Amino acid sequence: MSDLKFPGWQEPYLEAMMETDQWKLPERVNLAETALLSRLKTILSTSDRRTERQAIEDALIGLTVLKGETAKIKSSESQPFGPN
Repeated sequence: MSDLKFPGWQEPYLEAMMETDQWKLPERVNLAETALLSRLKTILSTSDRRTERQAIEDALIGLTVLKGETAKIKSSESQPFGPN
């Protein structure tokens, strides 16, 4: 992952997005969100970081979708006969 433009937050984001172990996924998502929000807070007042801000916002949307899908999977696993 050495060719990433913003490795400080892109590495944890990509690790979360590529995680296949459902037990590790919540921790990966939390780490990614923390890295994204921390960086966003740092660059929020900097006008020359518009591209990175947009990339962070896109990544946060991706994590939101991933969390929603994870919640659906956990919900269906808790039903005794699977989804109806």
